[in-house]
Amino acid sequence: MIFAPAWAWAVFTLTAAGGQTLRNALQRDLTDRLGAAGATFVRFLFGCPFAFLILAAACAITNVAPPVPDAGISLLIATAATLQIAATALMLVSMKQRSFVIVTALLKTEAVQIVVFGLVFLGESATPALAFGVVCATFGVMALSLPDPAAALRDASWRPIFYGLASAAMFGGSTILYREGVLRLGGASFVVAAATELLLGLVLQTALILLYLGVFDRGGLAAILAQWRESLSAGLLGALATLFWFLAFALETAPRVRTLALIEVLFAQMVSRRMFAQRTGAREWLGVAMLIAGVAAVLNGG
Repeated sequence: MIFAPAWAWAVFTLTAAGGQTLRNALQRDLTDRLGAAGATFVRFLFGCPFAFLILAAACAITNVAPPVPDAGISLLIATAATLQIAATALMLVSMKQRSFVIVTALLKTEAVQIVVFGLVFLGESATPALAFGVVCATFGVMALSLPDPAAALRDASWRPIFYGLASAAMFGGSTILYREGVLRLGGASFVVAAATELLLGLVLQTALILLYLGVFDRGGLAAILAQWRESLSAGLLGALATLFWFLAFALETAPRVRTLALIEVLFAQMVSRRMFAQRTGAREWLGVAMLIAGVAAVLNGG
């Protein structure tokens, strides 16, 4: 049995958040050339080979064989993997139409939505701090999402907001299922369990998207393969980020992990300034601050 220090989940979460921010930035750039579907596929197809290497390395280092999932675990991971594909596609569509930082902040409502799912579907009670956090984060999202007066005249301006929130909900559902999956895999090493789940998820996701592209968009598949050099970086970062999320989920609850992951909003600010020359206004800064404060209250009050 391999043990980890109490703070390890925080290190895993920060590492995952940093890797995910860079991966999202690379995918956003690829969206302009490949479209949302093509850029979505990149992280899975080009991450899959790295997942085999990661699992092999984890087994070699720990001297632990990978666990064999039963039907229940396989169904959990399959459902989570499918939700993740849909969530990633919606995220990229939203990022193409809205500020990279704002969409990243909208995605961070995932932590609040996870808590709300618990209230509605699991009958969990809400502490005062939890209620405050949900309200504060909701107003933060409104401050981030409210279009400018001129943009309010165009119905299309609200679409990326909806896409971002829907993406967060799907990511939340996949998070809950992935955490349950890695816990059920268990075994003598949580590292091997996380690497096993990573491989299973990526193999399934790659198969599903290859089937889709092979039947409906063979030209898109050829375009993706033509961008293999740029896509390798996104695939590697995606595989590593997902591995570290799973490592964190193996050690800590999903709300705490996703709340600490709000540091990704700050990472996104730095990426936007350096890569996309995007700036964030005062109202958007206020929204980011309220969102961070609200989800932090959910963490401390949960």
